[in-house]
Amino acid sequence: MSLNRRLRPNPPSQRSDSDDLGILNERILFLVFRSMKWNIQALCSTASVNHKLRAIVKRLLWRELCAHSAPRMIASLENAVPSGRIGGGWHTLAKLMFFCCGCEPTRNFKVSRPTPGHFVKSSRFSKTSGQSFLTKRCRGDLLYVSDPCEHQMGEKEDDLGIYRGVFKGFDKSKTRAYLIGRRVKLEERVRCPYCGAPEWSMTTAGLVPKSAARRLGSHHGALEYFVCVNGHMHGSCWLVPLSSDDNEDDEMDGSDYSDFNDNDGGVRRIGYDDRTATNGSMCSMGEEVVVDGPAK
Repeated sequence: MSLNRRLRPNPPSQRSDSDDLGILNERILFLVFRSMKWNIQALCSTASVNHKLRAIVKRLLWRELCAHSAPRMIASLENAVPSGRIGGGWHTLAKLMFFCCGCEPTRNFKVSRPTPGHFVKSSRFSKTSGQSFLTKRCRGDLLYVSDPCEHQMGEKEDDLGIYRGVFKGFDKSKTRAYLIGRRVKLEERVRCPYCGAPEWSMTTAGLVPKSAARRLGSHHGALEYFVCVNGHMHGSCWLVPLSSDDNEDDEMDGSDYSDFNDNDGGVRRIGYDDRTATNGSMCSMGEEVVVDGPAK
């Protein structure tokens, strides 16, 4: 759907004095936020002013924020939905792109204390990483997954990694077909932190391949993730600490381990310095999503 068709200028007969200032003119709002490089804090503040602005932001501006921040990923996701309606809505996808959902203890993953969610300054979503989270029976699916957001839990505990992702065309995916065909039950106490929909535990469903732990830099069995009925994915893992010997080797040979393949037996945490950016976007492995302004 083109931008001109999404924009709905107000009819002259329906304009009030406040409308004449342009605050409710969709084209003016679009131009203002484009000049601000789609600042997510400003969008959130605007959506909280009143119902009319919230409706405009929800229908138009969240989608433009997503497309500006990750154009290749959004173009791919839209190809699977000719109607242009992303599962859960554009506002939930924007939240998934810019918000680490935190971690609560579950029956399959225990933590000493809950970790609150927070905005992130930048994230990298990769379909190559997503392939590591799919079992062989589901390898035809397309899943974008972020690098883990690292959280320190204490001197006697490994760091906690929290990650998130989204399926392309989840309604027609092999993963959904398997979950429904095997009658895997939805979790009773867990809801998607992004859209509030019911979720499946991939651990309970037996759909956590060993390659997922290798991709994250974790041990097999030391992670869990969920997928909601709208195709949003989130999870947590214990990150393997890097030894001092590993750090010394990295400094000596300048090796970059961010592009290891799933058949590699080595384990490596993917940090910010492992990323390779070209002309503002990521290499073929993924796409970086950057927030303008300080993340809170």
